[in-house]
Amino acid sequence: MASASGRFTIVFNGEIYNHQELRKELIGLDPNLRFKGRSDTEVMLAAFERWGLRSALERFNGMFAFALLDRDNRWLHLVRDRIGEKPLYFARMGKSFIFGSEIKALKRHPAWSAEIDRAALSGYLRYAYVGGPGSIYKDVQKVLPGSCVTLSVSANELSGLRYEKFWSAEEIVSRGLNDPLELSDREALDRMTETLTDAIKLRMVADVPLGAFLSGGIDSSTVVAIMQRLSSRPVRTFSIGFGEKRFNEAESAKAVAEYLGTDHVELYVTPQDSLNVIPDLPAMFDEPFADASQIPTYLVSQLARGHVTVSLSGDGGDELFCGYERYELARQLTRSTQRVPRWLRTAAAASIRSVPIQVWNFLGTPLPERISAGRTGDRLYKLAQRFTLNGFPDIVDSLLGMWDEPQEVLCKHVPHSSSERAQRLLRTPGTQHEQMMALDLSTYLPDDILVKVDRASMAVSLEARVPLLDHRVVELAWRLPMAFKRRNGVSKWLLRQILYGMVPKTLVDRPKQGFSVPIEQWLRKELRDWACDLLAPDTIRRDGFFNDSIVTRHLDEHLSGRRSWASQLWAILMFQAWLHTT
Repeated sequence: MASASGRFTIVFNGEIYNHQELRKELIGLDPNLRFKGRSDTEVMLAAFERWGLRSALERFNGMFAFALLDRDNRWLHLVRDRIGEKPLYFARMGKSFIFGSEIKALKRHPAWSAEIDRAALSGYLRYAYVGGPGSIYKDVQKVLPGSCVTLSVSANELSGLRYEKFWSAEEIVSRGLNDPLELSDREALDRMTETLTDAIKLRMVADVPLGAFLSGGIDSSTVVAIMQRLSSRPVRTFSIGFGEKRFNEAESAKAVAEYLGTDHVELYVTPQDSLNVIPDLPAMFDEPFADASQIPTYLVSQLARGHVTVSLSGDGGDELFCGYERYELARQLTRSTQRVPRWLRTAAAASIRSVPIQVWNFLGTPLPERISAGRTGDRLYKLAQRFTLNGFPDIVDSLLGMWDEPQEVLCKHVPHSSSERAQRLLRTPGTQHEQMMALDLSTYLPDDILVKVDRASMAVSLEARVPLLDHRVVELAWRLPMAFKRRNGVSKWLLRQILYGMVPKTLVDRPKQGFSVPIEQWLRKELRDWACDLLAPDTIRRDGFFNDSIVTRHLDEHLSGRRSWASQLWAILMFQAWLHTT
């Protein structure tokens, strides 16, 4: 779409939630301004003409990725939203500069030529996703969240890339920690409730059917409860269930839905329903991606799309309100390692490993399934490995990782090291909990969680909106002292208080389950043949990325039940499936 004057032309993916307010403001400044339609895209172009790119971006509240051509200055701007809800890739190929929301779009260009980046592959094996600003290909980059990449466009050449931030998660963290708000519990509760309510209200504006994902956990229940308060009719909510009790959240979601009076739809999926999704994952995600919760995220998106076109999601609560169990585990492990001499920790770890895993599994049988689930031995072996680590950053990195040493399984050794940004974030002022939350806000959230939600929902033409990641909510959360996020061992303290005012505590206070599927069991049963085919030694050797003997050993140990290597094998399987189908 071109602007009224013809100066700007935009290609836009996303949604500007406050475009109606911006339209009114623009007309107030220029009564002669006329809009041809009702779209947010037209408002964006008018905003660029009135305020310029930077000032307009600061006014936008939304999720977006766009390319903006400025004909007067002969610049092409590639811009991505603050948190990174929408993707944007770019590359130089020959004399061309190409960009798009998906790598598969770039591949259609005649000049496409790209080599797999083995350093990116190493990082992928470590974390189960390819982190920005790079991609799985050497010459393809991602525009980072809150960033603008500007290309100089002259009559005969493309030159001069410039990188600029218009919103920085790191700066928000730093400002919040340096200038915390001094509020009472009531003041904090009222302030966050008001901000979150407005964020949800903005995202409920739609000229198409709208609903929400509901897992029954704190985050999604809070979003749905506020939606129901704002709505004059029952909100449409969606959840999926599994026959395996350890992975099933549908019963909790149904209880919350019944209490709030939503129009609830649930679907219990069979293992075959989930398995049918797997062949589509490589093309859906464009890059190797091995967060197994991609499967239920797709299934609940598919369910919702049968009824609505837009669905609100509760993602972001863990990163903003200290919800992950690993935050506390990392703190406790760090404190323990600081108190116990290295030689004693090494000896204790060796003692644990001297007992066969099968024996530990047997000894753990009396424990509740939620704790043991037949994996007591694996859990103890991992704990032993982490107990020998030195320092908080190494412990955090271990808890985040899949393969402890990716270079061991790669054919060509590419040493793994945490990024400089990760190391810097883990040394910011604040508590260790806040340091881990800051790391997740800049890495895990945009590169894993939001990738999963965006690709899975877009695959079924569903627009997923994430109100907890409204930049005003993020900025307020980071100005609140840690006691509002974790208090007396309770995570998400403030978010819980908001929810308890709308839903009985007994309905939502339960152990955190996550949103996943029983990959461990499936690899031994329903997925066995598929896994063995993709990981056949001849195939691995021919592809030339992994050490076939190490892959075979891990696969054999997993299939026999001697060890659980589900997450490690899933990462390799998702890469192999991607390699052979894209």
